[in-house]
Amino acid sequence: MSKTSQPPIQTARILLEALPYIRQYQGATLAIKYGGHAMVDENLKQSFAQDLILMKLIGMNPLVVHGGGPQINQALERIGKESVFVDGMRVTDTETMDVVEMVLGGLVNKEIVKLINSLGGHAVGLTGKDGNLIKARKLKNRNQGPNSGKGGAMVDFGQVGEVESIDPSIIHVLVSHDFIPVIAPIGIGSDGKTYNINSDLVAGHLAATMSANKLMLLTDTSGVLDENGTLIPEIRVSEVQELIDRGIIKSGMIPKVQCAVQAISGGVESSLILDGRTQHALLLELFTDSGIGTLICQ
Repeated sequence: MSKTSQPPIQTARILLEALPYIRQYQGATLAIKYGGHAMVDENLKQSFAQDLILMKLIGMNPLVVHGGGPQINQALERIGKESVFVDGMRVTDTETMDVVEMVLGGLVNKEIVKLINSLGGHAVGLTGKDGNLIKARKLKNRNQGPNSGKGGAMVDFGQVGEVESIDPSIIHVLVSHDFIPVIAPIGIGSDGKTYNINSDLVAGHLAATMSANKLMLLTDTSGVLDENGTLIPEIRVSEVQELIDRGIIKSGMIPKVQCAVQAISGGVESSLILDGRTQHALLLELFTDSGIGTLICQ
């Protein structure tokens, strides 16, 4: 008998705690945004893949949308191409878009799929261009924000897009055959151009389109924090604007929370902002009484 780090009775208690949640989420669809530190730390990558496999085995349907900003930066550096950001958004000319598509749709996507499959799962990788999954439109030119230091000049972000619509046909086929879809956030416009889209937004739109039970956004923070740096475990949609006005929800957390709210307005039951730096974050949130992260709900 192999030795474990805890007594067998403790293992039994953990399984019993998880049991009602396993029942609750059987058949549930969950859209998961995978990014940040969870995508670069080897132990976290393993635990994320293991979580997905277990979720699938007990009857859940995880849908993964991934990012890849650091990997794109590294690839651009290798060819001597400078990464240009304005108000936190990557300006994407044609050359940059070619690199983005290669990295997201090729290297990163296939690495995630390979890891899941090597651990016993069944994943299929695709981009928003496959099966006309994501129809995109160009992000409108906009004035630079007050912190850009360029006097509010108009900026053309190039081939940066937003979701116009999602055709879930190919996702339904994959889910019906017990595959885990792993999606790179790249879409195709009516102009025939390829567009790079924020992965949070793609995950939110996918959640609404698939009538997902939950949207889960993995981040590099423990969730939404109050003025004392303490985690806020639950936020009602009606409370969000007040928290923004008070400066509790701020900077990069604002678009994530807004994405979560949009998903709920699109019919998703609830959204979660989780710390992707925690091993097995998905399982801890779904199958324990205390959970982790911030729940956003009606």
